[in-house]
Amino acid sequence: MSTDGEGSADTIPTPEAISEATNGCVVWHRRHLRTRDHPALTYAAREYDTLLPLFVFDPQFYGDDGLACDARIRFLHESLVDLDGQYQQHGSRLSYAHGDPLEILSRFRAAGWEIVATADPTGRYGWQRDNAAAADCDVTFVDGDGLVRNENPRDGWSDAVEEWFTDDQYAWDPEAVSLAAVDTPITIDRIESTYDISPTKTDVPPGGTEAARERLRLFTDAIGSYPGNISAPVDARSGTSRLSPYLRFGCLSVREVYQYVDANAAGRGKEMFVSRLYWNRHYNQKLEDWPGWMDQAVNPAMEGFHADSHDPELVDAWKEGRTGYPMVDASMRCLAATGWLNFRMRAMCASFLCDLLQQPWKPGADWFYYHLIDADPAINYTQFQTQAGTVGVNMLRIYNPRKQVRDNDPDGEFIRGWVPELADLPDEHLDQPEKTPLHVQADCGVDIGDDYPYPIVEYEAARERILEELDAIKPAAEQALADPEVARRASLSRRGRRRRETGADGHNTTDDTESTSQSSLSAFGTDE
Repeated sequence: MSTDGEGSADTIPTPEAISEATNGCVVWHRRHLRTRDHPALTYAAREYDTLLPLFVFDPQFYGDDGLACDARIRFLHESLVDLDGQYQQHGSRLSYAHGDPLEILSRFRAAGWEIVATADPTGRYGWQRDNAAAADCDVTFVDGDGLVRNENPRDGWSDAVEEWFTDDQYAWDPEAVSLAAVDTPITIDRIESTYDISPTKTDVPPGGTEAARERLRLFTDAIGSYPGNISAPVDARSGTSRLSPYLRFGCLSVREVYQYVDANAAGRGKEMFVSRLYWNRHYNQKLEDWPGWMDQAVNPAMEGFHADSHDPELVDAWKEGRTGYPMVDASMRCLAATGWLNFRMRAMCASFLCDLLQQPWKPGADWFYYHLIDADPAINYTQFQTQAGTVGVNMLRIYNPRKQVRDNDPDGEFIRGWVPELADLPDEHLDQPEKTPLHVQADCGVDIGDDYPYPIVEYEAARERILEELDAIKPAAEQALADPEVARRASLSRRGRRRRETGADGHNTTDDTESTSQSSLSAFGTDE
């Protein structure tokens, strides 16, 4: 990887390149890579005469230390090309810069530009960056994503998000403002060359709003079959919406998807899919409430759980699909090769790592986050912690990977596609290959222990161990939940900084169940 010139003057707009602004505003795009139903863009178009759309390629998200695979970066870049095309339709373009966002934004502020961005729930570096941008560069973060940000417990959160879903989308008039741009030598090709972006994943959807809208249309036309396509990974690949990468990068707003489906679909499929959109807002609200989801156990009693049993070799076997459990191995190989995995298989793999292998949750959550094209920090980390039991409620969520074969891949299509070592093994032995009679192994040419590993852990014994551990820690976890702050993390209440919010007219104002409650969203029993 080459990073020559990183942060140098030819990658950051120079003071000479930035014209002095009078009532001008930089619209700092980060994740909302669209011009429709965009709260910050709507706010800026109402308050300022001149707008300069900007995207900053931040070195923190690239390179060997970045938690993003090349395929997700390529999806981002394709979405930026699409966004640039949206601005070109209005006679302008998207400006690019590369370097420390705070340094870049400071140069615009020095030239008299105001800066706005849409508020996004995040953690780690992104949370620190946004707080610094607000403090040091006076960036205005505009609310408008259906989330609640105030000092009071949000007992009415579900009512608020329901109202947001049905409100008019944000609108701005390109004819009422001037659109500006700044010249830099930064191009997407140059960024990809600098960081040697060479995606190897297959079957990755194209990025951008145009592709997202086409996918939305096709899915809505076939939404009647959606309920039967959720759990089995083969069915889910073609039968679910596959819109999550587009929502993660904001190529479409969640509200635009909701309103399109609401206007063009009916029946149980529509109801189930709409429940997933509430999931999306629910888990984004959780990260907005508490940015620690990405690094700390929600329930402090669960901090360090499984630290004593951490075994990097077991974690590596899980990552590489060498566990001896075909459904787990097929899922992990599919994830690494395509950047996709349906929700039930994600939950099963998280449960397998944390419950049956008794490994810490964070290495697994980071692995998912690196490989998933749709890796949304709010959904990935909240869901992984929920499946790992670190919230401290509904902890007995132990998936049986053998049962998942019988329920969701009985003919072995998914397993044989990703675990070719077992291609000739009869269907009836795919849930427990290690128990295949030796004469059957000889007849089909599959040698368990040689061609495919024996299970790295025995299911029944591992299940009993984790149940004992969870039972032992349950009193401490329940006691921790008595702390109002801990209870807020696990619920839907919030304490935090306020941001400016814009209404639809631009005026300032201060995902397998159909319910949006915490208990029902996560209410998987044992032996799922």
